[in-house]
Amino acid sequence: MAHSTALRLAVAGLLLSAPAQAEAIKIGIGPVTSAGPIFIAQDKGYFAAENITAETVSLDAAQSVAQGVVARDLEFGATAATAAAYNLAAKGGLKIIGGQAREVPTFRGSAFLASNHAWDSGLQSLKAMGNRTVGIVQIGGPIHYEVVLAAEKYKVDMNSMRLVALQSLPNLASALAGGQVDAGVEVNTIALKLAGEKKAHILGWCGDETPWQNAILFTATEIANDRQKLVEAFLRAYKKGAREYFEAFTNADGKRQDGPTAAATLAILAKHLNQPAAQLSQGISFDDPEARLDVEDVMHQIAWFKSQKMLPADADGAKMIDRRYVVPLVTQ
Repeated sequence: MAHSTALRLAVAGLLLSAPAQAEAIKIGIGPVTSAGPIFIAQDKGYFAAENITAETVSLDAAQSVAQGVVARDLEFGATAATAAAYNLAAKGGLKIIGGQAREVPTFRGSAFLASNHAWDSGLQSLKAMGNRTVGIVQIGGPIHYEVVLAAEKYKVDMNSMRLVALQSLPNLASALAGGQVDAGVEVNTIALKLAGEKKAHILGWCGDETPWQNAILFTATEIANDRQKLVEAFLRAYKKGAREYFEAFTNADGKRQDGPTAAATLAILAKHLNQPAAQLSQGISFDDPEARLDVEDVMHQIAWFKSQKMLPADADGAKMIDRRYVVPLVTQ
């Protein structure tokens, strides 16, 4: 009897001391360098240290990530902001839990491009985008919004442009290379390939031309409300990766400059993005090291989408942002 009791106590002790089974999550991303913090957190064990097994799912359209999170095919999204994501948030399906990438000067998240034919015919600056065919991925997507920002900056009449929604980044790249569209905006990885292969010309980088909070972190409202420990663990691991990414590519003045760990970090990016490190180094995005969110800019985006009737008139941006998790960016 004593032996049986001792055995039961020993087994119970082992069960209590055994680590909990790791939480498996899927994170929706785009095929861009701004996913670097997630790749770092995977490779350096920051997710594992939080008892998380993280798998990335790369999708070519940012709205597909938001749809995947609401459908619960993905636990988290780390990708560009879209009208679709804000719509899902307005309906209660999503919560923004942080800021991922911002377009800021000297960094290269996305680029404005001209096809070779359009370049030869005079489209050699953003001021010349009027009366041109402009490729985007989806109406209400980040590329659409970036075209609008450029048109506002250079006083180009949006009504003079013919916008063509091509539904994916590869389709847009093919249209630019083949001259089916005159201009477009592509993520850094694809823009650099097109320019490097002389299939298009870079007109400018969005960070230099049209700064904005272009990528956000989000999860399903149910996860934000019912699995707070998981969200907090995800953010802790993510921020460790974001800090390392930032320090690898940013100088003391907040400008783009390689640091001592740049080569090792580029090797991680090259592994996950299947692109040469030397090419990727020309297209490093800015990811906030603390996952801070430019709330003011997000509100501006939501207001524009509402003005275009892509969001319901009563959509409340403040309710989309989960203040339990979000660290607001303090701007001067």
